[in-house]
Amino acid sequence: MKTAFIARTALLSLLLSASVLADDDCSEPASDWQPRETLRQRVEQQYGWSVQRIKVDDGCYKLRGTDRRGNAIEARYAPASLRLRTLHVNFGDDGDARDYLVSPGAE
Repeated sequence: MKTAFIARTALLSLLLSASVLADDDCSEPASDWQPRETLRQRVEQQYGWSVQRIKVDDGCYKLRGTDRRGNAIEARYAPASLRLRTLHVNFGDDGDARDYLVSPGAE
């Protein structure tokens, strides 16, 4: 009885973790993708980021660069909609997360 419970729990955990990991991939058709240069221009103009590299990773655009304060950035975008999927910021000693928080009513 206890073994069956442990087996079911392990299987459920495995299935849930697989679905979470699969969500990281982008699945938009390549024919709908926008050029990388469009993404580069957008983030440079809107956020003041300096883009070092944009590559395709798991069907998403993976952008590496720095923000206007020099903090290292890694972001993933859906290539057709250019919607931000994930953002990782490595703040330096004087980094300030307030630049990345949306104030209520701002959107």
